[in-house]
Amino acid sequence: MSKELKVRAEIRGAVLIGAEDATTTDTFRAVDPASGAALEPAFSAAGTDEVAAACALADAAFPSFSESTPEVRAGFLDTVAAAVGDLGESLIERAIAETGLPRARLEGERARTIGQLRLFANVVRAGDWVQATIDPAQPKRTPLPRPDLRRRHVALGSVAVFGASNFPLAFSVAGGDTASALAAGCPVVVKGHPAHPGTGELVARAVRAAVAASGLHPGVFSYLPGPSNALGTALVADSRIKAVGFTGSRGGGLALLRVAAGRPEPIPVYAEMSAVNPVLLLPGALRARSAALAAGFVQSLTLGAGQFCTNPGLLIGIAGSDVEAFAQAAATAIRESAPHAMLTADIRARFEHGVAAMAGRPGVTVAARGEKAGPGGAPAALLRTDGARFLADPGLADEMFGPAAILVAAADLDEVNRIIAALPGQLTATLHLDRADEHIAAGLVPALARKAGRILANGWPTGVEVAPAMVHGGPFPATSDGRTTSVGTLAIERFLRPVCYQDLPEALLPQPLRPDNPWHLTRRVDGTLSPTFDR
Repeated sequence: MSKELKVRAEIRGAVLIGAEDATTTDTFRAVDPASGAALEPAFSAAGTDEVAAACALADAAFPSFSESTPEVRAGFLDTVAAAVGDLGESLIERAIAETGLPRARLEGERARTIGQLRLFANVVRAGDWVQATIDPAQPKRTPLPRPDLRRRHVALGSVAVFGASNFPLAFSVAGGDTASALAAGCPVVVKGHPAHPGTGELVARAVRAAVAASGLHPGVFSYLPGPSNALGTALVADSRIKAVGFTGSRGGGLALLRVAAGRPEPIPVYAEMSAVNPVLLLPGALRARSAALAAGFVQSLTLGAGQFCTNPGLLIGIAGSDVEAFAQAAATAIRESAPHAMLTADIRARFEHGVAAMAGRPGVTVAARGEKAGPGGAPAALLRTDGARFLADPGLADEMFGPAAILVAAADLDEVNRIIAALPGQLTATLHLDRADEHIAAGLVPALARKAGRILANGWPTGVEVAPAMVHGGPFPATSDGRTTSVGTLAIERFLRPVCYQDLPEALLPQPLRPDNPWHLTRRVDGTLSPTFDR
């Protein structure tokens, strides 16, 4: 039974364990990334006691939530979307203060967050995620009869979600991992990112209000803020957590993978970690529009201070005058680019160290640096090397998280192919081509498909459309599992598993598999899609 939705845009600095607030003596504060000033209030840091309480509550919520009807679950997701929207201006103002991101970016990200929640509500209502499959008994089949077999997907269990630093809304408390896990019927325990705890708490309170308004068990959602790695380790190690969603650094993702693999019961960690997202500048495109390509590249590179997981950090072209024209135009645009505050002082420091280390590698030159950074910012950078050096030094393919990229001038098309083959897994790969380049691109696309989860033509990878066909994933180390995506409707499958029911009496069958089809699902019956099944 739905209740009235009551959302209060308030920040108390509390740990949210189901319907209850908790406080601890261990506290921390958010920091304005532009000024370095600490922000009010102080936030309680969750510890092992809070982890245990949240996980126990989630485990208690699982039986009822995982078997909730599509309409109940979809209605809940729609209510979460409405609750996030009801936070209004207070959410945007707090997010600006904690991240330094511009208003337009955050308003767009809020719209994306709400849209994701509504998208998964529609996915739940459609019911395809159940994958209901029925192979009726064939008692007269020879030489052996076939039993009655019925299969569906069920929720995996309680899920730990780690908020991302670079997307305080769309990849955080009510972001894509949370939305897809809730859609699957999994209670969620969120480990909030310590850089934006006020933003996180506002959204967490909105989700909690939606849980109450939807009449669900309070353990469906909990929120654990805190700056320590030990908090995340304790959450992943808890036996009641059955899967993890993470967006962040390769080091952080690998650390969680080790914890998850070392449990008595290992669990999957769906970690999006690092990518340089190669951009291939093919000869015809460079010849026709090198200046326009340079302008588009720098705009994409510096968007959001380069703090996107789809930042174009590697450019590959065939050496010659057209690559030189591109490099000169890009260098000019880099020098004229205005730096923006980065999300945290730690991210800025690691970016500056990464650029300096990359520039110091043999055979690498600095083509351009941006304007001197203001408070909290770091200047953009364009580095250069040649194909032979790139192939000889695998470290040149490392990510510099921020507005920096390396341009590789390959000797010929054969060297371009060898560079692609040597690359680690990526989230994206981009081809800039003209009609005359299509015969070259035809040979590159299959190789790129082995390396990336999304291949673009004549665009830039920053910006991920939330749609059923979208893949935001890729082979390691872009993600820990290249078979999955964290954006798009396919994301729900990370938190589901199949169960087969053989010869069960009708009274014992789960509702999606009963003869009267009470959920009105399209099911596959004896190999054929059928809207109903009346046996």
